[in-house]
Amino acid sequence: MTAEHIAPPVAALFPGKEVRESVEDRLTRALADAAQRVLAGPVMPDIDLVALRRELAAFDFSAPRPLQELIDWAIGSLEHGTVHMTHPRYFGLFNPPANFPSQCADRISGAFNPQLASSGSSPAPVAIEQHVIRAFARRAGLPEDSTGHFTTNGSEANCTALICALTRADPAFADEGVRVFQGPVAMYTSRECQPAWHKIAHQSGIGRSALKLIATDGAGRMEVRALAEAVREDRRRGIVPVLISATAGTTGAGMVDPLEPCATLARECNIWYHVDAAWGGAALCSDRLRGELAGIELADSVTIDAHKWLATTMGCGMFITREPAILSEAFRVGAEFMPSSAIGIDPYLNSVQWSRRFMGLRLFLSLAAAGWQGYGAHVERAVQVIECAKARLLARGWSVVNDSRLAVLCVLPPAGSPPVREIVSRVLASRRAWVAVAKLEGRDVLRICATHGETTLTDIDELVAALEAAR
Repeated sequence: MTAEHIAPPVAALFPGKEVRESVEDRLTRALADAAQRVLAGPVMPDIDLVALRRELAAFDFSAPRPLQELIDWAIGSLEHGTVHMTHPRYFGLFNPPANFPSQCADRISGAFNPQLASSGSSPAPVAIEQHVIRAFARRAGLPEDSTGHFTTNGSEANCTALICALTRADPAFADEGVRVFQGPVAMYTSRECQPAWHKIAHQSGIGRSALKLIATDGAGRMEVRALAEAVREDRRRGIVPVLISATAGTTGAGMVDPLEPCATLARECNIWYHVDAAWGGAALCSDRLRGELAGIELADSVTIDAHKWLATTMGCGMFITREPAILSEAFRVGAEFMPSSAIGIDPYLNSVQWSRRFMGLRLFLSLAAAGWQGYGAHVERAVQVIECAKARLLARGWSVVNDSRLAVLCVLPPAGSPPVREIVSRVLASRRAWVAVAKLEGRDVLRICATHGETTLTDIDELVAALEAAR
């Protein structure tokens, strides 16, 4: 080999145009066929794990295999080896099937593979993401100069809120860490909060004991009086409160904490106020439901997960804040090799991430295709699904134990039925539908969430029949 010779590209990794088009066409058809089989099949996985591990062992990567064969194998493994969140009778966690525009966005993003760290290398993608962030900030009633960025999930966004809160509480935190404070720091959220807050307290360095879980009002909402007492008592003991996080759409029951009173308390005490609206933030799209989030406009920062109720592909969260200067200070860094250093614009200067995928295109295409009206209709339809399920279960003697307008229903079976956990186990074993056990005010409840944008009355009837058969 001479200096004038370069080996040809590896064909298996960089095939020619005709091969790519052929594979992509077959992939599109194969995925469509698999989707139809999923709709007609069980919700639960039915894979033979022993056989799967045997097949995996055969992949020693010593010799190449045809790509189409590998694609078919991967589709089959997922078709039989996952709980089908794409199934209309999946009434489980906050994991809906991805809408079609966001799936198209993933293909586009994958093809161009832009590096979203810098506006210098990716001016259009960075501008598109900022446009979407500002649109949601305006929808939430935040100031015009609000900013933020896309995140991999709500946990990352919530962690960003804590870092911002610590940075504003004492500017020296950026260099000195928590030792700059005169005492231990504390953050406050409801005991019905997303459990990831425990991990966030750990990884941020404030420690898990700094997370103060506030009592609820008997219906799953944070008790403001208990919150105020906790803050006052902590300050008396020399503890430094830095963050209050209210939840708009609790994981267990879809409840919304009293957002305005929490904001008032945070403002009076000069504490960063965050609203974790990872699920419930989608209600902002609906003129009919956005009032459920009254008070969100008072937040210093907000978390919204587009891969939840907004139904984009996975890994599409948002962090939005009214404090752009604090956000930039929280993640300032020098990097001469970067193609630009536009503070407040470049994602590597206002987020924990550096190299990352063009996540915002998923929500941009979805929102542009449907508009606020279309997205609002999608959100309202989920509420209708839950109302239908509620009516059918009430007619059969079940009890509703939560009061949420955010498409989450918590129920208890009629007297004399088996325990909730046993009923859920039987439903899952039947593979007819997927529901979950949740805790609400300390007791087990059966949780039903409308996540699928195409669930029908037939699917609801099948769910109810599975629940009745399980008891």
